[in-house]
Amino acid sequence: MAALNVGIVGATGAVGKEIIGCLEKRCSFPIANLRLFGSKRSAGRKIETSKFGSVTVELFSEEAARECDVVFLAVDGNFSLAHAENICRGDDGPIVIDNSSAFRYKEGIPLVVPEINAETTKGKKLIANPNCTTAIGLMAIWPLHKLFGLSKM
Repeated sequence: MAALNVGIVGATGAVGKEIIGCLEKRCSFPIANLRLFGSKRSAGRKIETSKFGSVTVELFSEEAARECDVVFLAVDGNFSLAHAENICRGDDGPIVIDNSSAFRYKEGIPLVVPEINAETTKGKKLIANPNCTTAIGLMAIWPLHKLFGLSKM
């Protein structure tokens, strides 16, 4: 697999920092370049990382985000609704993984917990993920569902 250019929008917030940490500690795919995007207030700030060195936060723009191969959105739902589909639009747009609630129940956009239904991402450019408590709960419930066929909780 070729090394990917990865972007994180909202990189200086709590979720963005957690994504950086996950990419540093648990990432199984090669990353050529990590780009961090933020607001005017955060732009220019340097974030020290153990794996990617010192990374300067860039002012977010859809055009800059589209230069990445994969973009994590660690922002609120309104921001995601305004920008996610524009970032991933077309064959040349990156894959966008949205951490907000904006697309969790939108038809045609997979709601993904990778350990459970990663296959639903095939051919998709915009991917939603559940909130943290749901994801954690599903990791415990999924094996029970596989064994017993849970239909309601």
